[in-house]
Amino acid sequence: MGEIAPQWLIEHGIGETRALLIESGEVRAAKLAWPGELRAGEMHPAKLVEKTNGSRRGVALLENGIEVLVDHLPPEATEGATISVQITRASVAERGRLKRAQARCVPEADLNNDCAQDTLSLGDHVRRLPSGLWEEVWHAASSGEIEFAGGTLLISVTPAMTVFDIDGTGSPRELALAAIPAIVQALRWFDIGGNIGIDFPTLAAKADRRAVDEALATALADWPHERTAMNGFGFVQIVARLEGPSLLHRFATSRTGMCARYAMRCAELAEGIGPVLLLTVHPALKAKLKPEWLDELARRTGKQLRIETDPAIALEAPHAQILTHE
Repeated sequence: MGEIAPQWLIEHGIGETRALLIESGEVRAAKLAWPGELRAGEMHPAKLVEKTNGSRRGVALLENGIEVLVDHLPPEATEGATISVQITRASVAERGRLKRAQARCVPEADLNNDCAQDTLSLGDHVRRLPSGLWEEVWHAASSGEIEFAGGTLLISVTPAMTVFDIDGTGSPRELALAAIPAIVQALRWFDIGGNIGIDFPTLAAKADRRAVDEALATALADWPHERTAMNGFGFVQIVARLEGPSLLHRFATSRTGMCARYAMRCAELAEGIGPVLLLTVHPALKAKLKPEWLDELARRTGKQLRIETDPAIALEAPHAQILTHE
């Protein structure tokens, strides 16, 4: 019997769309999108509102009122002209600022023949993702940690780059090599792109640094990127295509929003027989539960909803249960 190819499964949740790449029952990669967000590959008509003198760059205004940075402008394009653009990177929120989405100008014919497809369009749409898999990815992204044999990979988001730090026991060479599968897992699970820094244990011997470089190259052979060799302090820099916010970026800039959507999923998955669905959340989440989300939850479950708050539970640990009485 031949091997089963990896398969993207798409779940349309309340307030977000989730995607997992599944192979042999395990998660290989994940993606997340929120309604109303721009996505890489989308085509849009736009108005050129600003053009930088002497360059092919500028700012365009989409029909939905969102401004995007645009490049590949033709020389004859003037401010006020209607152009067609393709999104190359969604907007990315950072602490204190929002990086505007990026796009490139394309021929108008391409707008009317939009064949751009992405993972969230091409995957198999399912009612529910396999039990426990999204939760595993979500909690790992929430903590910013992945454990591996002999150590822990700690991942944090900064304005300049996503930084990986390796902590554990054993010799520096053994620890660095053991961390590589976790690094690959984190890159794919959390949909990380852009500038990435990996702080390996310091390896004094060139042969040890070369061994780690080769192991990392092999592990990332099918993941498009550019990478520096490890320097004398154990640091490796990776640059990969950035199409939008990673799961880590979302937690760093909108933790309550992530947790509110997770609470909706927990409530939707609650099992039992009874007329009432009780959802208990941290007080900070209650205001994030949009009325349209609650209406959709009631429609999907067919239950009467009751929302309660408990300051003793964590943002990341909502509790949902079916009550047998009103």
